[in-house]
Amino acid sequence: MPPRIPQHLQLDGARTALQHDDAANNRLQRSFQTGGRTANNNPIYPGRGHTMTFLQELETVLKGDERFVSQDGQLLKPRVQDAVNQLDAQLIRRLMASPVLKEHFFKDVDGVTIFDQEKFMWVVNSKEFLPDSYTSYRNKIGLSANDNDLLTSSNEVALVWPYKDCMLEGGQDKEDEKRDEIFYNETLAPDEVGRLLAPKAFRNATRYSAEGEEHVTEFDKNDNLIIKGNNLLALSSLLERYEGQVKCIYIDPPYNTGTDSFGYNDRFNHSTWLTFMKNRLELARRLLRSDGFIFVQSDDNEQAYLKVLMDEVFGADNFINVISVKTKVGGVSGSSIGKSLRDELEYINIYYKNRSSENASINPTYVFTNLEEHIQAYEDSGKSWKYTSVLTRLEGKTLLHENVDTGERLFGYSHVETASVRAFAKELGISEAEVYRTHADKIFQTTNAQSSVRGRVMKLAEQFDEFEMVGFEYTPTKGKNEGIVTEILYKGAQQRMMMFLSDAVVERDGSYQYRDRVGTLWTDLQYNNLTKEGSVSFPNGKKPETLVERVMLLATQPNDITLDFFLGSGTTAAVAHKMGRRYIGIEQMDYISSVTIPRLQKVIGGEQGGVSKAQDWKGGGSFVFVELAEQGEQLMRELQGATTTEQVQEVLYRATERGLLRPSVLPDQLAASSTEFEQLSLDEQKRAVAELIDKNRLYVNASEAEDTELGLSDADIAFTKSFYRKGE
Repeated sequence: MPPRIPQHLQLDGARTALQHDDAANNRLQRSFQTGGRTANNNPIYPGRGHTMTFLQELETVLKGDERFVSQDGQLLKPRVQDAVNQLDAQLIRRLMASPVLKEHFFKDVDGVTIFDQEKFMWVVNSKEFLPDSYTSYRNKIGLSANDNDLLTSSNEVALVWPYKDCMLEGGQDKEDEKRDEIFYNETLAPDEVGRLLAPKAFRNATRYSAEGEEHVTEFDKNDNLIIKGNNLLALSSLLERYEGQVKCIYIDPPYNTGTDSFGYNDRFNHSTWLTFMKNRLELARRLLRSDGFIFVQSDDNEQAYLKVLMDEVFGADNFINVISVKTKVGGVSGSSIGKSLRDELEYINIYYKNRSSENASINPTYVFTNLEEHIQAYEDSGKSWKYTSVLTRLEGKTLLHENVDTGERLFGYSHVETASVRAFAKELGISEAEVYRTHADKIFQTTNAQSSVRGRVMKLAEQFDEFEMVGFEYTPTKGKNEGIVTEILYKGAQQRMMMFLSDAVVERDGSYQYRDRVGTLWTDLQYNNLTKEGSVSFPNGKKPETLVERVMLLATQPNDITLDFFLGSGTTAAVAHKMGRRYIGIEQMDYISSVTIPRLQKVIGGEQGGVSKAQDWKGGGSFVFVELAEQGEQLMRELQGATTTEQVQEVLYRATERGLLRPSVLPDQLAASSTEFEQLSLDEQKRAVAELIDKNRLYVNASEAEDTELGLSDADIAFTKSFYRKGE
């Protein structure tokens, strides 16, 4: 049956219907007489009234050259492009021989004829040139204005790319559908963008705590928040309350590989992926505090592109580091053996919001390795291990000098004995490893490191040269011993400072662990056996809790707000909860209810996986789960699940009745094209209806929450008002 079109169609959410009379149709039709345009909106070929003659002429000329035609008579566009890049003389002569083509692809400059290669390939790559049945149908119903499919035509990336300034809304689809693009790539006018990004209404707000679940109508500013819905729209909605308040953002977005087996379908091409990310990163930057950080993880498929993009969005001066994370012992497929190296790394780009901010600094964070393993790795690298001596005797302590005002005191030691670790082990009849395990507080190295303290010691000790060892006691005003009375030993005539191994190691899990500052190579994080971490199954999609813990140690303090808008299984929220950080998580996929929320409920219950032991986690706390209030989004899901033409047409009918069609669509042309619609394949029918639905109507704007036709409950309306209420 043909699509059913009501006599009246509501435009762009207006509550009064506008009848499409002939005059209105003519005005709308004229708006589509623009033909293709360049990125600068300059016309590149005639208006639609002459387009078919122009394109038919181009097809005839190109197919007249057998080099560009396949055995089945199809035009081989890649061969055309190669010929253009090489300024093929035969092709250029054919184009110039056609008055129509010469007029549009050549320009006379002071008697010299110039061939516009870029304009020519723009036309050849456009969907209007040799369109398929689906493209012909969408052209007829008014979906083709200014629509040239150049997002997939470039293999290069630069700071300017096609549709860079578009607003690309959509979100992740089911992986098994394998769509080439997972969002709606429509060019929106400024007023449409404003409506798209307007604050959205919420529904089904529920607080989860140790006491269970309760529906809530008031938002508490201290609540942790989990949002189900499109992350672009959720981010824009968060600006109302959280702009400039988030201390740390960590995201693990789709990697654009085409092979991920978890919930995201990440089959992008480079330029669309960049635009998708750019839209979200620009909003994310606004949410950060002036001293905030953002961490974005990726693999090498998009890493170079991502770095360029983030330099633009956050400023190259705010770049901090790229972290290399060893995620696996990677392999290559049989067809790639000998053509590529093993893939073992992923990358995390780190940026400040504002490097010059007074409080913008990385927290001292450490990596811990078993002491014996650390010593062995140190020696295997060809370096000389310095902690090789043991202080076996330290007696005869005598006060030599005291400053009552500062509390500083200098002591001398008359009986000092040392031995090598090897000799000490032999004397005790134990292994050297056992010495390191049990006597770290006596094992030392000496250094002539310059410091203001050592300078004062050397000056004071000049008059007490009979002592081989002196000790300087003072109270540091900063550092790890801030406010604690501390004694530092200095040895010999040069007053070399004694550095004890116990200051470089900590005792963890019954053994000494060497402590080293975190660098840019993270090889110590375990990616094995993550499937059940958090007591939920999420194969191949999780990041280890220890990775997110390290990110938060570097960038946050307790009670800081963290954000992850590709929340996935909920690792970021789970770690933030255990570490006493406030958090906001956004996820669009339906598994948020079956995976993410149950995981966080287990955290509240005291779940002991991941970083629970390191953080001494016992359970408790709460979070609020809300959904962006859907409108057309439900229809999009029904469309995605449709298996027959009748089901697709029913979605189109309901969208039309509810005023959810794009305002550019002409109802009479839609009805007149029913025959062409029925001739499309089921997938093409679904694609066409998806494009017809107005993406500004997928979710309910907060300003319209009280509209009874939209079906929000009193509780939903109350929570929405509470969330956006200023000053709370």
